[in-house]
Amino acid sequence: MTTVSETIPSGLQPQVDAALRWFNSTQEDEFKVTGILNADSALTAAEPLELRLVLCSGDTCQQKSFKVATADSGFDIQFAEAEASTNETTTELQPELDPPPGPRRAWLDSVLTKHSFVVLVFYRGFW
Repeated sequence: MTTVSETIPSGLQPQVDAALRWFNSTQEDEFKVTGILNADSALTAAEPLELRLVLCSGDTCQQKSFKVATADSGFDIQFAEAEASTNETTTELQPELDPPPGPRRAWLDSVLTKHSFVVLVFYRGFW
């Protein structure tokens, strides 16, 4: 089962920071890491690590997977191939990823300053 955590383990922080910098260098908008999937398995995995990160920028959130390996100049980073795991072969959208925990903290405050009211719609855990 996939577990989503808002907190990045300290043992993975350098790899997560490097993956985020690499990803942001290819994007127009600047993304932030708002979650990590299966952090425990990434902590115990051999290199190259596969990091599954939840990245958000403004109103956009997406889950991206990266392969991260130690290199002489820091880290070698690339997108992980989209391979379906035999343990996680589900096409059902997981509610905790739509949106992931925490990405909308500042959004509501910024929208309320622009409008007299805001309507939030929740349907079965989805926004």
